[in-house]
Amino acid sequence: MKRIIFIVALLVGCVRQLVLAQEIIHIWDGTDVGSSRVTLQSFLPQTNQYAGLAVIVCPGGSYCWHDYEVEGTDVARWLQKEGIAAFVLKYRVQGIFPYIFHSRAIFGGHKHPDMIEDLQRTIQLLREQADRYDIDPSRIGAMGFSAGGHLVMSAACFHATDFLASQGISHAESLRPDFVAPIYPVVSMSHPVTHKRSRRALLGEWGKFSRRMRDSLSVERHIPEDCPPVFLVNCKDDPVVKYHNSELLDSALTSKGIPHRYIQYQTGGHGFGASNVRGTAECRQWRSEFMKWIKELYK
Repeated sequence: MKRIIFIVALLVGCVRQLVLAQEIIHIWDGTDVGSSRVTLQSFLPQTNQYAGLAVIVCPGGSYCWHDYEVEGTDVARWLQKEGIAAFVLKYRVQGIFPYIFHSRAIFGGHKHPDMIEDLQRTIQLLREQADRYDIDPSRIGAMGFSAGGHLVMSAACFHATDFLASQGISHAESLRPDFVAPIYPVVSMSHPVTHKRSRRALLGEWGKFSRRMRDSLSVERHIPEDCPPVFLVNCKDDPVVKYHNSELLDSALTSKGIPHRYIQYQTGGHGFGASNVRGTAECRQWRSEFMKWIKELYK
């Protein structure tokens, strides 16, 4: 009988693990936000090798769309293989139609603060449901690529601003990520090196002209004293987001004394994510460097 009970319990545990390992979570269900397309996809390891470590993955796409595979699910599967719980966030973006036709100038659409609301909501839910996913609520970080890199740095810089409050959501959880990893990130919205497509998508058709809005969302200008540790990577030959963006961020983090690791590769370009073929052999080393960094951070 004991053996039967053990086998049943084991089967139930395996089924639960399989369900949670590929679960699609609609993070705004039960609220008035109404963003049903915002989803969080879980990738849970069989055994978390880092005492409950979790990473929220934010794909890039100029705040217009998502490079969901290479900068999303591929990244999550790599982290899962390393024994880390990963969650891919499909946050609100401008969309292709508004990007082409500038329709938000008349009809409105997604722009700031929609994106950071989605990320803050994700941090809140994962901390509330940490036991469900076998993660540690004090070890939840965020990794973002390109515009997603700007998003995770925004979460680090503006965590003291509760963007959920405007949606009538109250909570007791901190909205500060425990670490962030911006990979070839968009950084500034006001400097000449700004990635203009991301700026228009984030600020809106009219907001992109506002100096106040540009300055307020240039993350290099808003590094807080309690900014979480940062792992920063880019390539000097990046043809999409000028490499100076990461240099601005590195300088700002250094001036504030924020613990961080900055790696600038000479080659690799942009958009390589966790691909084994995109970029170059040089830039693809970033994954092993991240694992070294995370092991040192949580040794």
